Amino acid sequence: MIKFGTDGWRAVIAKDFTFDNLEIVSQAIADYLKKEKKGKKRVVIGFDRRFLSEEFAETVGLVLAANNITVTVSDRAVPTPVVSFHCLYKKFDLGIMITASHNPAIFNGLKIKSSSGGSADKAVTNKVESLLGKRKPKTIDVKKAKSKNKLQIKDLTKPYLKFIKDFLNISAIRKLNAKVLVDVMYGSGDHFVSEILGKSKVKVDYINDEHNPSFGGIHPEPTEENIGSMLKKMKKGNYDIGLVLDGDADRLAVVDSKGNYVNAQVILPLLLVHMVKNRKAKKGIGKTVVGSNVIDKVAVDLDIACYETPVGFKYLSTLFKQKLIDIGGEEAGGVGVAGYVPERDGSVSFLLLLEMMAKTKKSFDKLLEEFYKKYGKYYYQRIAVPVKNLKNGLKNLKIPKKIANKEVKRVNKLDGIKIIAKDCWLMFRESGTEPIVRVYAESSKQKEAKELILQGKKIIDAL
Repeated sequence: MIKFGTDGWRAVIAKDFTFDNLEIVSQAIADYLKKEKKGKKRVVIGFDRRFLSEEFAETVGLVLAANNITVTVSDRAVPTPVVSFHCLYKKFDLGIMITASHNPAIFNGLKIKSSSGGSADKAVTNKVESLLGKRKPKTIDVKKAKSKNKLQIKDLTKPYLKFIKDFLNISAIRKLNAKVLVDVMYGSGDHFVSEILGKSKVKVDYINDEHNPSFGGIHPEPTEENIGSMLKKMKKGNYDIGLVLDGDADRLAVVDSKGNYVNAQVILPLLLVHMVKNRKAKKGIGKTVVGSNVIDKVAVDLDIACYETPVGFKYLSTLFKQKLIDIGGEEAGGVGVAGYVPERDGSVSFLLLLEMMAKTKKSFDKLLEEFYKKYGKYYYQRIAVPVKNLKNGLKNLKIPKKIANKEVKRVNKLDGIKIIAKDCWLMFRESGTEPIVRVYAESSKQKEAKELILQGKKIIDAL
């Protein structure tokens, strides 16, 4: 089955994600593009380090080339933001990224990026889906495609790196006397942080940076349970700050000098402080419905508008395009900023933290300490509960009258079911890419957050 979820089509390799199915999807994308745009059409294609990603990228390129679409394919594995960058600044009509992002190694996938650099919205993916299987896929061999100037293999990283260097206060960051550890999680984030910094006082070390399509047996999602080796090394290595990137490097997690995992729900509002106070940002912040209450609290304190969207960065991308926000992020660690591309980028988000450290002349630990002192700590929990058969989705879920022994004040159904009580909330949402229900909880008390997540699991298990 070919179905686009929250961010692209993902499927198990050799089961549904096959070369044949990829040709069907590629033909549908070609047909969509020919319907929507007259004249010459250009598509840029990138890929990550997953099993067969490079070969899958070439397959997509050859189908598009056979449909008289000019295609540029990356000559190396790249972060997804590289494709987004080229769509916007190099005027491509569409971008295709072969990746399953943070999914387990048995998955691969395909993301579509619009000409504005953001993720293709549902209107686009619905049209592509409607064209699946309508025409037999065309294809062409590599030599012929190149001789017709319909396919070129190119280094996409140079203009991307140059832009980021100009976007950041790179001279200030380079003077920062800091020791940094980066966990690439075997993904396509590679050594881009070092390439951007160049000669610098910042010392950068890497772990899990080799090419390993099985991701070393780990799940390439930067959550606390997946980065045990990183946390241990941070505790022993005398590092000032640590970065963890997901499989396609568009999401991040951060670790402090003591080896403590810092949730993305803290990183987003911390960067908002930097954007407002040091970069003089004046527009709003975007968060998804599963975003932390501390984001709202910081926005109110800074007199900045806070916009809430369904889950999926494509909704935040729309806010960027509408010029309503200067920064936006999702709970899974995807953060984007205005003036770059309307998309998330793990490396850029991390470098903005280094920029904040350089501008304030404070360590990351000190910045965190001041943040918690001013805004308090919120404890955030998330688990994935496997579901074998959920025909009616969450329609039969019974809303409890109390959560964590507190009276339910409000229910938000913007995307999933969010049950809200005083100083805490519990939320349920079906995954768009896996047979699971995600359960989220937050409270101003750590014990209460744990109680909430257990209560949520029991509710799903009872369905």
